[in-house]
Amino acid sequence: MASWPYHHHVDAVIRRKFDALLEQVLEELPPPWRGLLEQVPLVVEDRPSRRLAREMEIESDDELCGLYTGTPLTERSVEQSGTMPEEILIFRMGVLAEAADDADRISDVELKKQIRITVLHEMGHHFGMEEEALKELGYE
Repeated sequence: MASWPYHHHVDAVIRRKFDALLEQVLEELPPPWRGLLEQVPLVVEDRPSRRLAREMEIESDDELCGLYTGTPLTERSVEQSGTMPEEILIFRMGVLAEAADDADRISDVELKKQIRITVLHEMGHHFGMEEEALKELGYE
């Protein structure tokens, strides 16, 4: 299995590789899950914004893999209005850090696995799943 060095930053080459593997992961999702992405935008960024990092008390660019914003389906009511729109955020640096081995090398297989885990984890939050349930499913 081929691997490549991870230098704790994202450049154009790594961004293209990551995004190509993300596209593969999304294409392999079952149709109902892919359909969700037509309703909830998936946004990919290198790292959380400074504002988000401050709000979440994140100290490192590679500490957070993803984030679901919005109100989970299980908590919605007809009385809600004026709430922030939903989106699923995926942060390349966090996912890359999770995929790196002890020698700071990343295989495409491991990166694809970590992308899938992150996407499904955030989709799970959309459906109202809590961290413990996601952990039990292996989407931690």
